Amino acid sequence: MDSHAVVNSKAELGDGVVVGPFAIIEDDVRIGENTWIGSHVYVAAGTRIGNNCKIFQGAILGNIPQDLKFKGEKTTLEIGDGTVIREYCTIHRGTMDRWKTTIGSNSFLMAYVHVAHDCQ
Repeated sequence: MDSHAVVNSKAELGDGVVVGPFAIIEDDVRIGENTWIGSHVYVAAGTRIGNNCKIFQGAILGNIPQDLKFKGEKTTLEIGDGTVIREYCTIHRGTMDRWKTTIGSNSFLMAYVHVAHDCQ
């Protein structure tokens, strides 16, 4: 883990996780084994990242949804094993409509992709 990363003590990081400089990982986050988190990545509370994923620079994962009905409910973003998320992607967590956003295993999201709330 880079000395400039900010990782909440309540976040759960699996063996072999690499966290780059200036990444921020909030509480209530689970990151699976051998996942690589690049610099300046923001991982919000409620995010679950599988094993062997690669998250590139500037991605924002699990932030609150852009939905006026959202009132702060505890919802999640789930990212499957082996997923690659390239630079500056944004993926929001779910709303109370579906409670989660899901990215399946072995997905590949190219740079600047936005995945809205409640998607699968």
